Amino acid sequence: MPDVQNSPEGARAPQPVPTPAPGGNPGSPAGNGESVFRRIATGTPMVSVLSVVLAVVIGGFLMAVTNPKVATTAGYFFARPSDMISEVLKPYGALIQGSIFNWQGVDLVAQLYPLAETLTVSTPLIFAGLGVALAFRAGLFNIGAQGQLIFGALFGAYVGFTWHLPFGLHLLLVIVAGIVGGGIWGAIVGFLKARTGAHEVIVTIMFNYIAVFFLLFLLTTAAFQRKGSTNPISPFLDPSALFPQLLGPQFRLHAGFILAILVTWGVWWLLSRSTVGFEFRAVGANPHAARTAGINVGRSTVLVMAIAGALSGLAGIAQVSGTEKYLSAGVAASIGFDAITVALLGRSTPWGTFFAGLLFGAFRAGGVSMQAVTQTPIDIVLVIQSLIVLFIAAPPLVRAIFGLNPRRRRSAKGSDPGPSTPAPAQSGAAS
Repeated sequence: MPDVQNSPEGARAPQPVPTPAPGGNPGSPAGNGESVFRRIATGTPMVSVLSVVLAVVIGGFLMAVTNPKVATTAGYFFARPSDMISEVLKPYGALIQGSIFNWQGVDLVAQLYPLAETLTVSTPLIFAGLGVALAFRAGLFNIGAQGQLIFGALFGAYVGFTWHLPFGLHLLLVIVAGIVGGGIWGAIVGFLKARTGAHEVIVTIMFNYIAVFFLLFLLTTAAFQRKGSTNPISPFLDPSALFPQLLGPQFRLHAGFILAILVTWGVWWLLSRSTVGFEFRAVGANPHAARTAGINVGRSTVLVMAIAGALSGLAGIAQVSGTEKYLSAGVAASIGFDAITVALLGRSTPWGTFFAGLLFGAFRAGGVSMQAVTQTPIDIVLVIQSLIVLFIAAPPLVRAIFGLNPRRRRSAKGSDPGPSTPAPAQSGAAS
């Protein structure tokens, strides 16, 4: 083998520079932390599916051990095993019946009501989940979907019950106001991150508290409190500011779900087909390399948090203009925090987040039926959701349980496992 380093050509040839791994410098503690975060947020689809399977199995076990009927049927299991199996599966049967299709319904409306309710509950989860997922793709951990949702609902509701405009224009302005409200609340976080280096996790958590108590304060003022009521609730939004019902007054499903589908497609296009989305992904993969390539990392940070906040603000609009029809202190419920799980389960991809939102909407819609029919505590649903997060955050544990190899290592008989040749830098960011 010729001595390349001692030859004139070798002396003039530039030495290859290893490409930093996505998530920062792997040799630094910060790089390791970012790499772990990126692996959790953008794991393989199989890990997400198996995480749901494991959570459902463990949830079924918990239901079984806390159900006295299961203990009774276990006494004669070998004589009639179907009784015990039926008791174990009954809660999940009630969950499906309350979230997808009620086969015991007296008419078509009663039979399809669970599916419509699942889609209704899923709508704000999809919007907020997209806001969290978009920030994930840019390397930011957006815990502030709760506060951004509140500000979107706050701006949109105010336009909805104070302005009196024709149908169509009024709803459009309510949606725009929600986008502006959530976008401003998210952009402030991005600005603080870009200019001062403030950690977005701490800032967004604090901003959640500010949003909650600011909403409580406004609902006690004359501008927001409903006249003649001592409760902290706003006036009803005008009918022209509400989403149209998709299936008639028998169902709560509204046109916000159609908007959620369109917004999901829009976020997919933004990340996969636009220059701005490429910059977001490049910053998320390696901000140092992105800065070297000429990308304004600070501007991308502010912009991605503004868009993420706007998406979460749409979740607030889905609440006030879709299901609640007025503004209250509990308008956000736990949607902003559930959105983190939805984004993780969806692997921070737009369509993955969409279907994860449908799954969690089914859990929330069917949990009520499960508790009513089988007296199973609805907290079991929260346990299942928590287990999903746990398993998604521990991919090696999931692979070990199912006996999966995370990666097939290259093996060459008789080859020397020496240092590998550095790969040339890729032109695109990891998607």
